[in-house]
Amino acid sequence: MCLRRGGRNRTSRPAMMGVVPSAPPDGDPAPPDGALPPAALAGLGARPFGVYVHVPFCATRCGYCDFNTYTPGELGTSASPASWMEGLRRELELAATILGSPPRAETVFVGGGTPSLLGAAGLSQVLDAIRATFGLADGAEVTTESNPESTSPAFFAGLRDAGYTRVSLGMQSAARHVLTVLDRTHTPGRAVAAAREARAEGIAHVNLDLIYGTPGERPEDLAASLEAVLESGVDHVSAYALIVEEGTALARRIRRGELPAPDDDVLADRYEQVDAALGAAGLRWYEVSNWAADAEARCAHNMLYWRGGDWWGAGPGAHSHVGGVRWWNAKHPARYAELLAGGLSPALGREVLTADDRRVERVLLELRLADGLPVAALDAAATEEARVAAVDGLLDPTALAGGRCVLTDRGRLLADAVVRRLT
Repeated sequence: MCLRRGGRNRTSRPAMMGVVPSAPPDGDPAPPDGALPPAALAGLGARPFGVYVHVPFCATRCGYCDFNTYTPGELGTSASPASWMEGLRRELELAATILGSPPRAETVFVGGGTPSLLGAAGLSQVLDAIRATFGLADGAEVTTESNPESTSPAFFAGLRDAGYTRVSLGMQSAARHVLTVLDRTHTPGRAVAAAREARAEGIAHVNLDLIYGTPGERPEDLAASLEAVLESGVDHVSAYALIVEEGTALARRIRRGELPAPDDDVLADRYEQVDAALGAAGLRWYEVSNWAADAEARCAHNMLYWRGGDWWGAGPGAHSHVGGVRWWNAKHPARYAELLAGGLSPALGREVLTADDRRVERVLLELRLADGLPVAALDAAATEEARVAAVDGLLDPTALAGGRCVLTDRGRLLADAVVRRLT
């Protein structure tokens, strides 16, 4: 969530949530063997545990993308899906050793990049490697992101047979001119067709991703995108405000004056448009940028992030968190594979979160959820700030009286301001 000049909130993904940014954070060097402090391992298994796998390959780079991804031209011969897969197996084996008796994964999320470029066979190998090292809990949620252009009914059937229960498809928009600005390669309509194919082949839960606020997007363009999403029959929708990251092609175009920068108030209007359309169709927000048809359709893996669970992030640039210790891997696929081939951990940096760090993150993440944050998690000063926020219409006064800080509709647009008050 980003507070903008106009004071209205841009709803977006928190940096740690499965999205692997191009630049790692600051931190201390990670030990070469990847060992974790005993305090971090205490209680392992008592907290929710998941596995994130980062696939760093893309056929082309979208103009707005700042994630840790590489096209064939950028990689050359320095790395390949085969070397990445071998490195992934080694990291998962190392992870099982570091954790001692690792809990079985309750959730798995394969993100990228473009995981569907691996094909159903490659994604099946990923899941087999996790089964061999961590194992899967009964009823585990297993998700992969996919580009609509690299999917087919046979692909989805292969995912179903491999054990995937959820697919997230990047749609962004149904308007051709919006996709062109974003440098997206799929044709309008393909994402909806792919969603229908996934459902027809027995994938239990299907998500479509939207991006709103692209330069040149009109309210009627977003309305058409929302109509297409609802016609597809998916049970989950994620919608994010366009964020212009420095160093991207989109940022350079805006800097040259070829495109206008996203307008804060327009972004807020678009968010309200998304929420109204999805809510009217029976998809309710359960997190600031996510809507689901029911509790079963919610993304359990992302809920694990938002509720401070543990996860092992495997792959180039992936981030992990166990027991208050966060670390991140070498970014480049060649360096990642090289470290693991040499018997070393791919982790380059890490940070041990203080009690205050964890308190602030809890407020930041749990306040995004529809059921909010327990008032008991706040100190006396923050509790008083919560009361003021309720008077100002940012927190639900009835929920607050019942012991929870829950954002109002207006509060969602000003979520960062509320977080600042409570931290």
